[in-house]
Amino acid sequence: MIQDTIKRINELARKAKTEGLTPEEINERDALRKIYIESVRQNLTAQLDNTYIVDEKGNKRKLKE
Repeated sequence: MIQDTIKRINELARKAKTEGLTPEEINERDALRKIYIESVRQNLTAQLDNTYIVDEKGNKRKLKE
């Protein structure tokens, strides 16, 4: 799904540069960008939740917010 979202965002970006967007397309682009940004945030949060710091003694501890 995210690949389809990225593909459509890129299509709208190309169209915006060449011929311009209709108000409906601008709204669609904004909605798709929000979906994409939320997906990136979720992926980053999941990655950081599984990240540990290892100190000099070899002790692992989770990252804190």
